[in-house]
Amino acid sequence: MNQICCDHTRLICSYLTKFSLNKEEKGGNYMHKYILKRLLMLIPVILGVTFIVFFILNLSPGDPAAMILGEQATAEAIEMKREELGLNDPILVRYFNYMKDLLHGDMGVSYRNSISVWEQVIDRFPNTVVLAIAGILVALLIGLPLGILSAKKQNTIIDNISMVLSLIGVSMPNFWFGLLVVMLFSLKLGWLPSQGMGEGFVPLLLSLILPALTLGTGSAGSIARMTRSSMLEVIRQDYISTARAKGVDERTVTFQHMLRNALIPIITSVGIQFGGLLGGAMLTETVFSWPGLGRLMVENIKSKDIPMVLGCVVFLATMFTIVNLVVDLIYAFVDPRIKSLYKKGR
Repeated sequence: MNQICCDHTRLICSYLTKFSLNKEEKGGNYMHKYILKRLLMLIPVILGVTFIVFFILNLSPGDPAAMILGEQATAEAIEMKREELGLNDPILVRYFNYMKDLLHGDMGVSYRNSISVWEQVIDRFPNTVVLAIAGILVALLIGLPLGILSAKKQNTIIDNISMVLSLIGVSMPNFWFGLLVVMLFSLKLGWLPSQGMGEGFVPLLLSLILPALTLGTGSAGSIARMTRSSMLEVIRQDYISTARAKGVDERTVTFQHMLRNALIPIITSVGIQFGGLLGGAMLTETVFSWPGLGRLMVENIKSKDIPMVLGCVVFLATMFTIVNLVVDLIYAFVDPRIKSLYKKGR
């Protein structure tokens, strides 16, 4: 009898183990399908972005051939240059030719210097990433404590001051704030460099402070407001009162129970802000002469270098989509409930 019970027990355990493994495998498959689905969404995004930018650039005033050759160029030279660049073809033909080359991994060459667009984008992009990471770190160091403090001190003078500061940060144009910090810390006090990207760790760090501060203040305001809102939703929950009733110290309650359960909207805000910093640092890079992708795009918009601008836009749109995908995947590690939804295939 005991032998029969043991055999049945082993059989049941074996079945449960196989069932659990199958569930995990299905969860992994659903995760892979979700990632593939999000990556496939890049196709309409890139099609839409390239279509809009291509037609805006081509329909705006100015002749790229004349800009390349200069004011002294003859009409015959300009016409030859237009023929060389394919600018005499109908606009739809040029668009489809560009998309055909893009599908083969060819972003074309720059009108200005005849260098591969891909090479120039890859050369400048790491500088933009460094600036974006520094900017989001500044935003987190300012925005998270400000939002937590504001939620903990709701409807007090501290809360009011915090929200006014965050509103100023959100409302203030980055380029204007950048000019102010340059005037103060570079021109008046002479503490920090005003332009360029330093070579070597210490010069790079010093040259990074002002542009990172300029980028981070606006994002810090958004993160502070989102943190406050999320914390206020959590702070009234019963499990917070229970934790305090059990004698858990306030620091643990704040960070382990409140902040952790309020992280999902905050992560969303941080992800959007980081993606925006990657693609929206054009004015800041221009003010501080930072050799990044945004400044490269501004320079080529002025000269109507269509392949260069399109290459930058396509690359930044792809990076923004990937950042959002990474944020969605981080949700599963922060909140087990979302991980269970992935396993169920929702």
